[in-house]
Amino acid sequence: MYIRKIKNSNGKTYVQVIDKSSGKYKVIKSMGGSVHSKQVADLVEQGQQWIKRQTGRLDFDFTNEEQLFEKVFNCIDRLELRGLELLLGKIFDEIGFNKIKDDIFRQLVIYRIAFPKSKLKTTEYLYRYQHIDWNEDRLYRYMDKLHFTQKEKVQQISYAHTLQILGNDMCMAFYDVTTLYFEIDDEDELRRTGFSKEGKHQNPQIVLGLLVSKNGYPLAYDIFEGNKFEGHTMLPVIEAFRERYGLDKLVIIADSGLMSKNNIEQLQQKHYEFIIGARIKNETLEIQNRILSLQLKNGQSTTINKGGLKLIITYTDSRAKKDSYNREKGIRKLEKQIGKGKLTKAAINKRGYNKFLKMEGEINLSIDSEKIKQDSCWDGLKGYITNTTLSNDEAIENYRQLWHIEKAFRISKTELKVRPIYHRLPRRIEAHICLSFAAYKVYKELERQLIEKKSSISITKAIEIAENIFEIQMETPFTKEKIKRLLLLTDEQKLLAQMFNFGC
Repeated sequence: MYIRKIKNSNGKTYVQVIDKSSGKYKVIKSMGGSVHSKQVADLVEQGQQWIKRQTGRLDFDFTNEEQLFEKVFNCIDRLELRGLELLLGKIFDEIGFNKIKDDIFRQLVIYRIAFPKSKLKTTEYLYRYQHIDWNEDRLYRYMDKLHFTQKEKVQQISYAHTLQILGNDMCMAFYDVTTLYFEIDDEDELRRTGFSKEGKHQNPQIVLGLLVSKNGYPLAYDIFEGNKFEGHTMLPVIEAFRERYGLDKLVIIADSGLMSKNNIEQLQQKHYEFIIGARIKNETLEIQNRILSLQLKNGQSTTINKGGLKLIITYTDSRAKKDSYNREKGIRKLEKQIGKGKLTKAAINKRGYNKFLKMEGEINLSIDSEKIKQDSCWDGLKGYITNTTLSNDEAIENYRQLWHIEKAFRISKTELKVRPIYHRLPRRIEAHICLSFAAYKVYKELERQLIEKKSSISITKAIEIAENIFEIQMETPFTKEKIKRLLLLTDEQKLLAQMFNFGC
């Protein structure tokens, strides 16, 4: 639309608003006419203001920077963090977690990845960056709901998505446990003192058992009392998982910490196939002598039959170097402690490299060189117990996939800050673990997609970039229309938006 002035034969000038959007001239509004130039100028101004009101157009005087910025800022209605939702929220939906129709669940999972703080701190972030206002009571009511009704659904969604990306190949599952301690003194029915993998033996803790697929995608989990032997956690988690999804054949892979005579017997009775790390130094004297008599070279393996099971023994130069280095490091530490008088007979246990200590009299401690010599004979040797028909190389290669579950625990404790846990009620501890499980699933899927896209951007970097993508909302001054624009200000932000197809 624009202003047109028409002068008739009597010298009177008429001011009209003209529209040519249809290809033809059309008078939209007649502002009047006059023979006086000042009145004509006023009519033109009135016509221009009318056009602004109809179109919402705002003219800026680019020769006056201060006035320009003031007009722009007056139009800004809100600034909202959008990158996390566009990146992590998109992956959250692709996994299928959006089937859980609770916006609190969505936000708590996404912010567990980006801002892993306490739940109350998370609500502060949500209010600050997304203008979402949740009170403490609503948050805790939802966590109770998550525990009672949604835990199983979260795991089912994760399993279904993992099955899909693995091409329905769910023949192997990897199991391991970790411990999560609490910075409190009192125990309860769940939080109990026990052997801590983090060295916090004096702190109450819980035991977390996690089952993952090939490539480390999370499948199932459960929590147990802090004083429960880790070997007793494996069968309950595996059995519940197999029954839930009706799996006939499942090869279980676990490290030597979960190998016990009882576990092996139960796995056999329930017709599981398994590959479990063997404690070869605890074997019978006959088998130990057979192992030590082997002349294996780097990368070679052999099999020893053991009561219907295969004990696979392998040797690598790299493991031998690592075993030797760790032993020497432990001995140096012992020598230093003995020299400072920090080790006494009363304070000694047989854990770790303390096994090389020899007690003489009441308080005289020394390094037992004979034990060191005997231990060095095992350098480079590693054993695996299995009842599968896999070749030695196949069994060893599958066992090596256990590093994925170790990585899962490491990410959960460092990137996702699964601890400290600020809850004391068992149901809320359970809900916290469930949220962390879902967050790890989203994290792993982001990792998978970045690899699939052959991106040089790391997971941490992608999240960091997304944290700084904002959306601006402006309100037009006359029509009050809300206009939103995503602010992609850097090349990194534009690249991320292009890779994950948002902001287009």
